[in-house]
Amino acid sequence: QVQLVESGGGLVQAGGSLRLSCAASGRTSSVFAMAWFRQTPGKDREFVGVINWSGGNTYYADSVKGRFTLSRDIARNTIYLQMSSLKPEDTAVYYCAARTKDSDYDYWGQGTQVTVSS
Repeated sequence: QVQLVESGGGLVQAGGSLRLSCAASGRTSSVFAMAWFRQTPGKDREFVGVINWSGGNTYYADSVKGRFTLSRDIARNTIYLQMSSLKPEDTAVYYCAARTKDSDYDYWGQGTQVTVSS
């Protein structure tokens, strides 16, 4: 099992920045990739970005490309989502997720609220 704990959400004005963290614990040696998703009420969960745990390769949704940056700290078993040039439409609950090489995203954090005011 892998446990994930997000932090760093909050309220920010449009154009501002925020950094989210996701700390993993448990069987972290089995983690292949970690990702961020977001969800607003009444909508499906939306993919934001993913980072490969060993190589650090990243991939982003078009809606955040160029504004959001994923990074990882292997020693701390933590990934970060640096969000810049935030827009009101980025407002959502952001979830961290992890997957092993042979599975889908089986592990999820509790979510952290990000609110961008106009």
